Amino acid sequence: MVRIGIIGAAGLSGRELLYLLQHHEEISVELVTSSKYQGQKVNDVFPELNSYTQIFQPNETDVSGCDLVFLAIPNQASLERVPKLLNQGLRVIDLSGAFRLRDTEVFSKYYQLTHSAPELLEESAFGLPEFFREKISAAKMVANPGCYATGALLGLLPLGELLGDLDRPPIIDAKSGVSGAGGRVEDDVTNYVSVNENFKAYKTFSHQHQPEIQQYLEDLSLYRSANTGEVVFTPHLLPLNRGILSTIYLHFKKVVSPGEIRGRFSEFAESQEFIHFLGAGVLPDLKMSVNSNRCMIGTDSDQTGKNWVIITSIDNLVKGASGQAIQNMNLMFGLNETQGLL
Repeated sequence: MVRIGIIGAAGLSGRELLYLLQHHEEISVELVTSSKYQGQKVNDVFPELNSYTQIFQPNETDVSGCDLVFLAIPNQASLERVPKLLNQGLRVIDLSGAFRLRDTEVFSKYYQLTHSAPELLEESAFGLPEFFREKISAAKMVANPGCYATGALLGLLPLGELLGDLDRPPIIDAKSGVSGAGGRVEDDVTNYVSVNENFKAYKTFSHQHQPEIQQYLEDLSLYRSANTGEVVFTPHLLPLNRGILSTIYLHFKKVVSPGEIRGRFSEFAESQEFIHFLGAGVLPDLKMSVNSNRCMIGTDSDQTGKNWVIITSIDNLVKGASGQAIQNMNLMFGLNETQGLL
């Protein structure tokens, strides 16, 4: 039995972890913390989590009784906490963005923070199981990917060396429910009055998931920003609770056949538990993936064969956050990768 602690268990990702872990037969949730609800029982604060009788502890409480700790806390707090947890011999899955980017200058630009633990950046595994399964399995620390980055990378990386034949950068037009834009506290972007019956772009050319997408595209494909320019990524906010639909526009230098594109995605999906590629002419929508760890993928092209659209659908709180974190945990402890997940 794997003993689990969740630091920041009352936020959106922490609550989703608690919900999903109820159905996991190989773990025991030993510790939950919350700065807001410390001293209160989980099932009193969240009646829907009625199987949890644990009491929320302070965020700085002792975690020595755990084998693995999930961190569902802000970036600055993760920067401070991760080194301490690793020094205690614990394994860590960090759901913040603190350890996703290798370049500390890029990190500072997009997160407005100075990185205080750069020595851990090469040590941590990027928690995208479909491409880093072996490294995740052996890792002491996993940086869980961003939700937008997950939806974009799963729609791009299966194309492999074909991405070296682009004559312009990928354009990623992503739409998320409000929980994908934060939700820890309401502000003028995510409060009800601003979101309800509205639709808007935000953080254009400044969203922290753009360099994350670009970093791993360059690592795992022949795409090079020096040749075609930096990835163009624009997030939009939907008046919905959850889900991300990413529409990715690609323009190739030469004709790419439907068989080539669809063959790559079909082969990729056949080898992955949570990836589903839809047939010719079928494009995903949010209802196909919400409340699951699935990523649904569809493709289409114009008659030239040079312009392609790739569409992915994920649940930002599951495959984009807590579900993927559990998938990573399963790998780290040699468990069935699908355990506790739909």
